[in-house]
Order: sequence, then structure tokens, then C-alpha cells
Amino acid sequence: MSVYAKGVACFRQYKTPAFRHRLLKVIRETRISSWLCQSIVPENISIHKVSGAMTNAVFFVSCPPWPGVKTLLLRVYGPSSGTLINRSRELHILHILSSQYRIGPRVYGTFDNGRLEEYFDSSALTAEDLRDPEISRWIAIRMAQLHSVDIDAIEENDDEGKGWDIAAKRNVKGWMAPAQEVLDLPGVQDTQRTAINLELFQQQWATYLEKLAKHEDTSFGSRRVFAHNDTQYGNLLRSSHLKEGLPKHQQIVVVDFEYASPNPAAYDIANHFFEWTADYHGAEPHILQLQDKYPTLVERQNFYRAYLEHSNLESRASVEELMKQLDEQVLLWRPASHAIWALWGLVQARDDVEQGVENPEFDYVGYAQCRFDGFRRDLALL
Repeated sequence: MSVYAKGVACFRQYKTPAFRHRLLKVIRETRISSWLCQSIVPENISIHKVSGAMTNAVFFVSCPPWPGVKTLLLRVYGPSSGTLINRSRELHILHILSSQYRIGPRVYGTFDNGRLEEYFDSSALTAEDLRDPEISRWIAIRMAQLHSVDIDAIEENDDEGKGWDIAAKRNVKGWMAPAQEVLDLPGVQDTQRTAINLELFQQQWATYLEKLAKHEDTSFGSRRVFAHNDTQYGNLLRSSHLKEGLPKHQQIVVVDFEYASPNPAAYDIANHFFEWTADYHGAEPHILQLQDKYPTLVERQNFYRAYLEHSNLESRASVEELMKQLDEQVLLWRPASHAIWALWGLVQARDDVEQGVENPEFDYVGYAQCRFDGFRRDLALL
């Protein structure tokens, strides 16, 4: 079980002596054994900010003068993340996954605005890595394994029922009001407000739900699974060391289960395919290259084949027929991925909009507009 401590300062202050001083105190309060040596002082601490985290600030924390002190992963929650994420539920999921399935990191301790996690000696995948055929197969296998997790074990304390409403539909419903609040702020440009048009989106969402009810295949591609829901390349690590004899796909370590929840399998796959179109380290990280970088049919089939070969599905249909059916269900769920992340972008934008940040590190409103555009294009394809 993890230990609770008081919080650290705003993550933007991570380079300051005050941040290191408070962080060391938090680490000691969480009773992480290798860090209890009283000879360790704040000046000994090295804090490296990790790229790729969208909702939180993530850091690697080490103590170079003391080789026996284990490196930690520090996660400091973003200012608007409490609107988007149920933290107690997330911690429950992490505990079940790490203790019963050996999936994801162990949580050492929590504090007011973040937590300390197990560090994996690894590097995050890049946008280019997702397009590598072999790595894509490894990701597919890891996703199939996650989709085999027993939902009942994860959701045992959830009284709201199981199924799609828990994630996609509930998130759209729950994030609509806070998204509208951000759009109503004076810092949002009128052109963006008009282009996004939340009132029209609500009508289109209702139309989409009607189409889903007619075409989703809940026995196969749209079967309810425990889904990650955020397999962007920054949340997929490649281990630096693979034990001899282990299959190559075990190099891939899946992290960041903040948005994990029961969802249709095809939704999780569609959401991952959209991450092929992102470059969060490019000149315009908020713009997805939806037309140019979405995986081709051959690339999708490469993913599907590996996924199906490692799924616990029973079917008399050929692999080719199953891939065709799965691709159809992925197309059906693409608008849902756009819808959720469009609203997420607006909610995440609150802090920057309220503070009048003119050139934010990541343009959340622009990202939301990109995803709303994608939702409308994909809805027209159904």
C-alpha cells in the first residue's frame, strides 16, 4: 500500500532549491527505504523533466552521489486534471494491475497534488517508433494482454454498472459543462468559439449515439474490455534491458493509466491509431496530421493480426475476415475518440486561458478544435 504525504510546490518551480527541499521531505514522509538516509540533502537531488506527459508534469528523481538510492518517478497533477480524473479510482486500478497482473508501475506514495511511482529503466517511444512494423506488433500484443484483464477485478467497487457508459459516454456527458465554461471565458477567441460550436456538437453526438446503437458488434470488435484509452507514444516505454529468454514484445511497458476504464476494444485501437498522427515535439504539437499520417490498411492489418493472435477470442472465422470486421468497428468508434479528446482539450485549457498565456507550450484550445473537426469528418463517413 502507498503512503500519503503533503504536497509539493507547483511543478513549474521544479528547478528551484525550494522545490527540491520540499520534494525530499515528501519522499521521506512516504518512507521509501533507500531515501531515508539522513546524509542526503536537497542539493544531492537530480530532477529530470520527462517529455510526453499531457495531463501532468512527470519527472525522474535520482540522487547521483548515492548509487544505492533508487530512482523514482514523480508525477505532479495538472491544475485542471481533477475535473477529468478520479484519482482514488486510478490508484485502485494501478494497485490491481501491478499486484495481480504485473502491469504498470507500483505506487510508493501519494501527496496532495501528485504521487511517487516505480521507475522503469527505459525510454519513451517516439512518433516514428509507432510506425515501425515490429514495434507496432509489440504494442498490439500488449494491448491484447491488457484487454484480457478481468473487468470485474478492476470495477469491483463500482456501483454504476459496467460497459461503455463508464468511459466514453460518461466522459462526454461529464466534461461538457466544464468545457463550455472554458469556451465562455473572454480569453477564448470568437473564431475558435464559433468553429467549435458546442451546441451543434451536442446534436451531432446524439446522432452518433443512434448510429452506434445500430452498428456496434458487442460480441467482437466492440466487446467491452479493460482499455487504456491513452496509448500515445509518451505512455509507451521501451525497456533498456530485456531478460534473456523473454519474448521481444515484453520490451514495451505501458504506463499512465489515468484514463483507463472499460471501453469497446475497437475504441482503444482507434484511439491508438490517431496517436500515429501526432507529433507532440514538433512545431505545432496540437495539430494532428489526420489525413497524412493515419495508418494505412496494410499498417492496420499488421497491428490487427498481432492483436488477434494474442487475444482470448474464440471464432471460426478466418483471420482475414476478423481483421475486416475489426477495421469496420474501429471506423465506427473513431468519432468517440475525437469527441472525448476535444472536450478534454477545452477543460485542460482553463489554466492558460484564465492566466492569459499568449503562447502556451501546448495550445489546448487549438487541439480541441482539431479534434472537433475530426469528429465531424468521421461522423460523415458513417
